[in-house]
Amino acid sequence: MITLDQIKKHPQIQAFIRATDNFIQQWGFTEHGFRHVNLVADISRNVAREVGFSKEDQELCSIAAYLHDTGNFIGRTWHHYWSSLLAYPILRELKMDPNDITVILNAITAHDKHDIKIVTKIAAVVILADKSDVHRSRVPKADIAHLDQDIHSRVNYAVTKSFLEVDNKQKRIILKITIDTKIVPLMEYFEIFTERMEFCRTAAEYLEYKFGLVINQTELL
Repeated sequence: MITLDQIKKHPQIQAFIRATDNFIQQWGFTEHGFRHVNLVADISRNVAREVGFSKEDQELCSIAAYLHDTGNFIGRTWHHYWSSLLAYPILRELKMDPNDITVILNAITAHDKHDIKIVTKIAAVVILADKSDVHRSRVPKADIAHLDQDIHSRVNYAVTKSFLEVDNKQKRIILKITIDTKIVPLMEYFEIFTERMEFCRTAAEYLEYKFGLVINQTELL
């Protein structure tokens, strides 16, 4: 079976991620480079393990998560499609099982748009992992001085801690966030992330869990 370590060593994938990081920085979006894809891959593997996936499916989750944003340098709006198309020839080159390729491409494509129906548990895990990455480390240093001009940077910078927890006793997947309310009021978080939280709820339900949100130790969902 192809592993995440093999994916990480592929020079073309590394080039895609570097190009995406450069594109995103120049357009002023929050970070989508190596920090993000490594973290989302780790979260995906952890969630997959906690909800009882096999070792093989855990690996597929982490690979799909690592590849999910590679197409951003081609264009932001349709990047979930670009990422999937770019991944396909590389996964074939690595001689990955065709069924595994299909699952990964679906998860990559499904990760960004709420109107794309979730049809695999692997896609659901990648969605949850991706949308839970809200943190000040995603804000480029050059943008910190201009937080008042961009709500996405401001909200991300206000988040000092975030963790996606799986509670198997209560069958809940909970995003726990600490927000510095001196930087943003809680309402600004919901102003830009309500759709994202709804997407997480849909993904959690596909896994037969309920999605929870805890901000500053207060349970909101």
